[in-house]
Amino acid sequence: MRYVYELLEKTGLPKGIVSLVNGGKAVVDALIDHPKVRAISFVGSTPVARYIYARSGEKGKRCQCQGGAKNHVVVLPDADMPMATQIISDSAFGCAGQRCLAVSVAVTIGEAQKTFRDSIADAASKLKVGNGLEAGVQMGPVITPQSKERVESLIGVGEKQGAKILLDGRNSKVPKYESGNFVNPTILDDVPATSDLADTEIFGPVLSLVHADSMDEALAFLERSAYGNQASLFTSSGSAARRFRYEAPAGNIGINIGVAAPMAYFPFSGWKNSFFGDLHGQGRDAIEFYTDKKVVVERWAKEHSRKF
Repeated sequence: MRYVYELLEKTGLPKGIVSLVNGGKAVVDALIDHPKVRAISFVGSTPVARYIYARSGEKGKRCQCQGGAKNHVVVLPDADMPMATQIISDSAFGCAGQRCLAVSVAVTIGEAQKTFRDSIADAASKLKVGNGLEAGVQMGPVITPQSKERVESLIGVGEKQGAKILLDGRNSKVPKYESGNFVNPTILDDVPATSDLADTEIFGPVLSLVHADSMDEALAFLERSAYGNQASLFTSSGSAARRFRYEAPAGNIGINIGVAAPMAYFPFSGWKNSFFGDLHGQGRDAIEFYTDKKVVVERWAKEHSRKF
């Protein structure tokens, strides 16, 4: 982040246009409470997003807060399974799962359960984990030792609550980097709907597999989630895609793509506990959020209008 701001300085922007301030809650509160700060935009966890949104609203500030996520993909039996496998693998394990739109749960419908389970386990087991600066490495470490500990702990929680470990990435050791924060790709099968993992943002390379007998059941599972950042469907059926576009309870919807990440000119449209506010980030929403609008209504007497 510091390097980004150094580049911004080199553009010749006037001092104070863009500032970087490091700190914790005290700094956040100071920014929210300062009378010259008129709008707050935040990306982070849901508890912090909710706190910032409430405090900003109390101060009369304009606010948009993007929170956590638990992103789902639904796989129908008629999906192009090799393509779906590759895309979902990239989405779940790319960036070691440390992004707000990483796939966290795959819901298979009907006969897709076995074919997808076997193919995703095979694809994930072949990913090369290591130093991301080295040629051929496909997945790097998680960001801190604390993150590694948390991710591995959540894998254990899932196992204790009934999930079957199809691929276990705990206690990973990478040659030359034995002290690194590596967690290998992990897949948990038959994760119970009541498990903590069904609704906890892991933020690591962990994919949970859930089975449904129908689209109705899959959509009901998505509806129960507290989050609504993104959801994707893999299918070759136009009617199934149309239904999913309208009924999936998430703000960013993908069809046959793993990460429904909008381009800069589309709003990042999270729902439920994934977003607090009215105007989203990016696109027209972002422009509206940072714009003070003014409506001017005038009436002129005839003699005044002639002077112009």
